Amino acid sequence: MLNWLLALASAALLILTFPKFSLVWFAPVALTPLLVAMAREPRWGRRFLMGWGAGVVYWFGVCYWIQFVLSFHGGLGNAAGWAVFLLFAVAKALHMGVFGALAGIAMRRWWAAPTVAALWVAVEVTHGPLGFAWLALGNAGIDMGIPMRLAPFTGVYGLSFVFAMMAAALALAVMRRPRVDLLCLAPVLLLALLPQLPPAERGHETALLVQPRISETEEWTPASIDAMKRRQIVLSLRGALAEPGQSPSIIVWPEVPAPLYYFEDAVLRGYVDNLARVAQAHVLLGIVAHTPGGAPLNSAALISPEGVPVSRYDKVNLVPFGEFVPWPFGFANKISTEIGDFAAGNRVVVSPVVSQKSGTHKIGTFICYESVFPGFVRKFAAGGAEVLFNISNDGWFGKSAAREQHLNMVRMRAAENRRWILRSTNDGITAAIDSAGRVRGTLPLYTEATSYSGFSYVTAQTVYTRLGDWFPLLCAMAAVLGLVAAWVSEHAN
Repeated sequence: MLNWLLALASAALLILTFPKFSLVWFAPVALTPLLVAMAREPRWGRRFLMGWGAGVVYWFGVCYWIQFVLSFHGGLGNAAGWAVFLLFAVAKALHMGVFGALAGIAMRRWWAAPTVAALWVAVEVTHGPLGFAWLALGNAGIDMGIPMRLAPFTGVYGLSFVFAMMAAALALAVMRRPRVDLLCLAPVLLLALLPQLPPAERGHETALLVQPRISETEEWTPASIDAMKRRQIVLSLRGALAEPGQSPSIIVWPEVPAPLYYFEDAVLRGYVDNLARVAQAHVLLGIVAHTPGGAPLNSAALISPEGVPVSRYDKVNLVPFGEFVPWPFGFANKISTEIGDFAAGNRVVVSPVVSQKSGTHKIGTFICYESVFPGFVRKFAAGGAEVLFNISNDGWFGKSAAREQHLNMVRMRAAENRRWILRSTNDGITAAIDSAGRVRGTLPLYTEATSYSGFSYVTAQTVYTRLGDWFPLLCAMAAVLGLVAAWVSEHAN
């Protein structure tokens, strides 16, 4: 019973670490109770069940908003929404079950702390390829100056490693293990020797971020669609012309829950092209495009100041239940109003833009949920993008902590790649984020508004941008070696 309580205590600490509570100083200790329980329990099957149980509670507590999305926007109703969300939590908790079962092996050896931390990272990085990724443990460090120095080298997973190793060391101390077992913490002190975060500076370029607040439940008619288009144009022009002599270099529309078909809709195309010409600015907008076979694509189109399409990026990483219904949940509705599942794009697009102040540059745009994939977002910067844009519709989340959770992940992508990220959303959180991951300004939630935001182009590439997820791969190898050594040592005795 004590072991179960300890495992559930870790789930509670992890929930408290992230928004909506944001008690981020729990991050270095959140896994400690679970690890003590895993060290106490000799049977791997029970360790798996305890880790799995903690995982179910954790996913319920952090991603509670998924139930609202499924029941309200997905049309499942309250009871079915909870049932499907339960299945989701049960499936995602398997990762923590595997972690618990294996961590118990390592916790009995002097090399426990680095092995457990490496194992945590190796398991954490599997969430994306296995269906759904959200908050990595390292995201809790987004406002911690010294741990954040790791981000440009290891990505978010370096911070996850540090927090997990500190938690493991504390667990060893609680169990009164020899002090030599805690020497692995010494390298953490070297974090202070890493380069400091870049200083806060005003941006040298300007962008207009548009937050139109379009309803997710609107029953669209030809008249209401045209009114929506006109309202966005007026909102954009008003914002672009608000600063005489300082027109923005780019106007950014978010991903929206509305039928915007730039390439198929001549009226919309005329509106947007004229907006670009009048404002003498690039226009970046979220649209629905189509494959040659007619399947919808969640896309971002870039229009030049001359009113000519420059590029189109098609979202590669689609949202389960949002843009497609995964097997075996065919009975559920996806959130989008498009007929049929969205098709996934197949390439990263880096687009040229011309600044009146500084000449030709390159930009990259990733869409909504793609911000949770560090290795994917870095491809834009590695491909030459000097500033990144994130267009999103977080209105699906309702009035939940998912908005703050999502913003924190976008901020981490900025810090990993040392790139400004300008984030335009339908109804919040619209924000300008500098190259250290600091929020430089936001618009009020649930408000129709525009933000005249500064930013800078950055050309230098970080170690993480150049090399990608080298650190999780190293952690996976270290975890295997540590676990094998622990198993061999145990059975040799």
